[in-house]
Amino acid sequence: MSSGEDFGFAPPPFNAENALLTLKRALRDLNLAERGNAFELRGKRVVEWAIEGEAIQARLARRPLLTPEWDRIAVKSATDQRKLIDEMKKRLARWEHDE
Repeated sequence: MSSGEDFGFAPPPFNAENALLTLKRALRDLNLAERGNAFELRGKRVVEWAIEGEAIQARLARRPLLTPEWDRIAVKSATDQRKLIDEMKKRLARWEHDE
């Protein structure tokens, strides 16, 4: 078998609006507070997003500050979505440890 065979299955097309709903649910489960197009941790923005075309453009704070430095992440697939959630979990754990 070649590694390029897909057995006739293709992943479902990425739907940014549905992915955003899932992302919001996951971030609320991490005890972040939703404010407009962002989520906050103790009153400080730590995640912002916007839907652009067929993707979610997200910004993750490097540290929870009033004016944080941001890392940009483009979410164009379910895999990217999982990576974003995993990265947010890592950052929250690191921030709790640093306090």
